[in-house]
Amino acid sequence: MVEVKNLTKRYGSMTVVDNISFTVGEGEILGFLGPNGAGKSTTMNMITGYISSNSGTVTVDGYEVLENPKKVKSSIGYLPEIPPLYVDMTVKKYLEFMFDLKKVKLPKKEHIEEVMRLVKISDVANRIIKHLSKGYRQRVGFAQALLGNPPVLILDEPTVGLDPQQIIEIRNLIKSLGKKHTIIFSSHVLSEISATCDRIVVISNGKIVADTKASELSTVVSGNQKLRLDIEGSQGTVLNALKVIPGVLKIKKQRDINDKTSRYLIEYQNGIDIRRDVFKAIAQADCVILDMQSGNETLEDSFLKLVTQDQTKDKTGGAK
Repeated sequence: MVEVKNLTKRYGSMTVVDNISFTVGEGEILGFLGPNGAGKSTTMNMITGYISSNSGTVTVDGYEVLENPKKVKSSIGYLPEIPPLYVDMTVKKYLEFMFDLKKVKLPKKEHIEEVMRLVKISDVANRIIKHLSKGYRQRVGFAQALLGNPPVLILDEPTVGLDPQQIIEIRNLIKSLGKKHTIIFSSHVLSEISATCDRIVVISNGKIVADTKASELSTVVSGNQKLRLDIEGSQGTVLNALKVIPGVLKIKKQRDINDKTSRYLIEYQNGIDIRRDVFKAIAQADCVILDMQSGNETLEDSFLKLVTQDQTKDKTGGAK
């Protein structure tokens, strides 16, 4: 549905987006994650055709953005970080104005009512926008992006400045929209991306440093999967029981918790689950598992490591 290929944007001697490539499939919710200033908004503006690239291409639904800008823009609903609202209008009048501006071909009254129902703003249809809360204003911004039922939605930091309840509401809205739309959702807040998106693309200093499923980000960064165990039993017995389990690559005793219990970290092959085998092996060895947790890095740790590694490369003259 969306293909970004070798996309580069420079301002003078500064490279803001550096030869990036990724694709987004139909019906996929892609999280575009990176620290402030990483190049997220610039990339999204190039996808929408708002600004041009120095090199590379963006294709949306089979059409290249610079060759067929009208066709591409008609396929995209865009919600920038600050929604483009005319705050002295009522919600309904604003949506009617945007409907006409976008030259939507659908039945006007029915379509606007449908969009308002979808984003749950029907109850404020006749209120002036400047009198609405930030959460409701964000919903009005979503509504204008949905006019015309575009197959692709580009959402730039849609939860910035919202309170926790509003964030949950917007997150649920994005999930529901993902059933019928391809969505690119940018943020610098990892919890929002991981709770909403099917896949994560991490960008740092204008370069893509990871492209993976949210559940696999820590594995991409740290390598093999890890399992942390607190086990009651002698070290020799525990190690002998664990080392014969298929898929186990490395076992490390991290520390003693007390006279009878120690903490171990097992590194094992990706793509398998060894927890049942571990439980059986330890039970057969007449030892006791007191605690079992994933030893992989948290998503936050993985994100910080990716960004830090990339920044270190730049400072030390690594590849750009």
